[in-house]
Amino acid sequence: MKRSKGLCILAAVLAALGGCLGQAEQCTGAVQKRIDCHPQPGASQEACEARGCTWCATDVANAPWCFFSEDSPYGYSLGGNTELTAKGWRVMLNKRHTLSLFGNDISPVVLEVEFQTRDRLRFRLYDPNSQRFEVPLHIDSPGVAADEANYEAELAEGSSHFRIKRKSTGTVLWNSPLVDLFFSNQYLQITTAVPSTSVYGFGEQEHQSFKHSMDFITYALCPKLYHQREVPLVNLYGVHPFYMCVEADSNAHGVLLLNSNAQDVSLSPDPSVTFRTIGGILDFYVFLGPTPENVVQQYTEAIGRPHMPAYWSLGFHLSRWGYGSIDVLKETVNRMHYYDIPYDVQHLDIDYMERHMDFTYDKVNYAGLPEYVQKLKRKGMHNVVILDPFITKDEEPGTYRPYDLGEEMGVWVNNSDGVTPAVGKAWPPGDSVFPDYTNPRTAEWWTQMCLEFKDVLDYDGIWIDMNEPSNFLTGQYPGCAVNNLNNPPYVPSISDHSLAQKTLCPDSKTYLGEHYNTHSLFGWSQTAPTFHAAQQATGKRAFVLSRSTFVGSGKHGGHWLGDNFSQWKDMHRSIIGILEFNLFGIPYIGADICGFNYNTTYELCLRWMQLGSFYPFSRNHNAEGNKEQDPAVFGAEFAKISRATLRIRYSLLPYLYTLFYESHVHGNTVARSLMHEFTSDQETHGIDTAFLWGPAFMIAPVLQEGARSVDVYFPEATWFDYYTGHKVPSTWKKNYATVAAPLNKIPLFIRGGYILPEQAPASTTTKSRLNPFGLIIALDEHGEASGSLFWDDGDSIDTIENENYFLAKYTYSKGNLKTEILKNGYRGADTLKYNKITILGLKQRPHAVTLNGRTIRGNAFSYELSRKLTLWISAPLTQELNIRIY
Repeated sequence: MKRSKGLCILAAVLAALGGCLGQAEQCTGAVQKRIDCHPQPGASQEACEARGCTWCATDVANAPWCFFSEDSPYGYSLGGNTELTAKGWRVMLNKRHTLSLFGNDISPVVLEVEFQTRDRLRFRLYDPNSQRFEVPLHIDSPGVAADEANYEAELAEGSSHFRIKRKSTGTVLWNSPLVDLFFSNQYLQITTAVPSTSVYGFGEQEHQSFKHSMDFITYALCPKLYHQREVPLVNLYGVHPFYMCVEADSNAHGVLLLNSNAQDVSLSPDPSVTFRTIGGILDFYVFLGPTPENVVQQYTEAIGRPHMPAYWSLGFHLSRWGYGSIDVLKETVNRMHYYDIPYDVQHLDIDYMERHMDFTYDKVNYAGLPEYVQKLKRKGMHNVVILDPFITKDEEPGTYRPYDLGEEMGVWVNNSDGVTPAVGKAWPPGDSVFPDYTNPRTAEWWTQMCLEFKDVLDYDGIWIDMNEPSNFLTGQYPGCAVNNLNNPPYVPSISDHSLAQKTLCPDSKTYLGEHYNTHSLFGWSQTAPTFHAAQQATGKRAFVLSRSTFVGSGKHGGHWLGDNFSQWKDMHRSIIGILEFNLFGIPYIGADICGFNYNTTYELCLRWMQLGSFYPFSRNHNAEGNKEQDPAVFGAEFAKISRATLRIRYSLLPYLYTLFYESHVHGNTVARSLMHEFTSDQETHGIDTAFLWGPAFMIAPVLQEGARSVDVYFPEATWFDYYTGHKVPSTWKKNYATVAAPLNKIPLFIRGGYILPEQAPASTTTKSRLNPFGLIIALDEHGEASGSLFWDDGDSIDTIENENYFLAKYTYSKGNLKTEILKNGYRGADTLKYNKITILGLKQRPHAVTLNGRTIRGNAFSYELSRKLTLWISAPLTQELNIRIY
């Protein structure tokens, strides 16, 4: 609620009666249509009316009291005739009035529309007379004729509204009155009506629900180092100005604002969305879907398909900031192995370094670390090291090569003079400088350092942290100058209303321009060079985990949700974050299992281990000073339950890996909401307590302390209990059912109509990859199912592009399972076998079973009253199966 502290009680009373003192006639409009005319703090009636806007109190929570009226003297009008271009059209717009919100308004501006593909439209608003900053993300635009596109873009209602319609239904996807457009040097704003309140996306914040509230909610988008994460809706580490809207008829579309300046977005109950940013241009892309999955596929086609992860990275990861010594690390690893908990990857946080300095290791507390890493690798494990984006400058000359070489190559972010390096304070001793990853020379320097460090301490992947970039000061020494870049006329509603808090001054200089424009790109610009450096250093598929992300980061890296808390609500919100980052094209995503901050509890950590076993990226990690929380530290019973749940994960890794293949090739989501698959079911639109792997595997975790059951919603489909194979009662369909969830169980369900490949689990993926395969065939109401299996060596570069892989398609219909091998380019598959086929939902007991024409003996299959058939076979993976059930 925007109001001054001195607002009189009388005004509020009169507002409740439907008007404000002296202007009751202006307060008759619907509150839900209000657009804030004083988005910065400190609104008052005097300041509001001085802007030519309307002031009217209301008891509607968060609704603005200062807002634009229909006759507010703002916005733009048509300034000429529409001009056809090679891929669309453009038109000039002129400012309507001399009054300005924040000064330096630009006129004219150009509205340019580009028909890029049948299902993708770009429109942008820019200054034709000056070059403003634009995000350097290349998006191919093949172009399509307007009559071939699935949308129309037009200036309607006397050329005062810009609209985008879906041709097939007539639904208006974008509707912006030109009078709501603002375009000044440091303040750009545009509002659009949206066709429904089912809106998802925008990041990165810790949202309280997957489906957004439209009750005058504002989200800030600006990367920040932030330690008080419990503040609601605080801006976190990355920027993703992308949303998806499900329309009233269940079609879906997506919208991206490609802009890297500090910005915020307000969602209003009209319903409408208002974008505000303090630089660049308004560069929008609209994706027509029409399914949620189509939207993400089209989005990732534009911004870059997600990278293909190494198979080992889908195993369980363990980490801790604060092992403190190699002895503690060894004790942790040993107890994990003692309890035989599946475990592939050990991470090393900053305490492995010598005095927190990149490209070093502590030769006292971690003496023998290189040799120990080699020992773990011989056991089939992998190692990930953390690197921070700040380099100490205060070591003796010639003693710290990363700084000496960087100084020689000139790779630092500079002060506003563009010459002297920006100096701040972070973890290393003394003061630090900051690499400018937008500079090609920095990529060379970074690669060289990563290659040299590989010879010191072997690693399989790199975890890049604190890359917002974080700085423990407010700007660099000696502080930020007083100017419009460091103190713009409008600061988005970020957590501390300071662009320099815990980072660098906005007027710092990078290769691409001022930090004012490139701050949101720091982590993004570091990810690709780290990906290529890791790939070059290891000769294998790169593993990069980045805290700060931007549009397109998924092409080169994954993400974790940052410094969460050991609280039940954080466990729930992790599901929301994972679903959102799948929308953002970053499906390799997870949260710190059991929480990063605070001490966890036995029950919370156990339930979180169960949920985290099904994060796409599964890692237990916590902070220095907190109790150990690895799944072996709580004793035998906890270890037994964690082991059992992780073994389920490991058994389904072939299915998960195949989902990542489909993500890399087609842009699919890996984890998705129920709404994604059952879009026409309105009940699914608000569900974020359960989620799916792909289309077929539902995870319904316990998210409340003390609970021993879960209320699970089952959309209209055939569902089977993963543990028993029992078919879910038909009375549960399109209903919530209370499902038992004792402390040792997380409810899991398989959707009928799908075939899931599986493999016998082991303590590491190195071992499990040698084990026999199986198929879980879950039949739908018609007795049919389908699925696929992608398989390669798991870590070579470009196996898909080089066709060095195996791909099989499975189809079950009319009692017959058929395998079609679509690609047989990986010779490592020749030694692998199927040994188990499970069919769920058979309508009757089989009399006989044949495999490729040969009868399977009765003792090689079993049938249960739950209508579950299990076949024990021995057949090569590369052989096309033909199994018939009689």
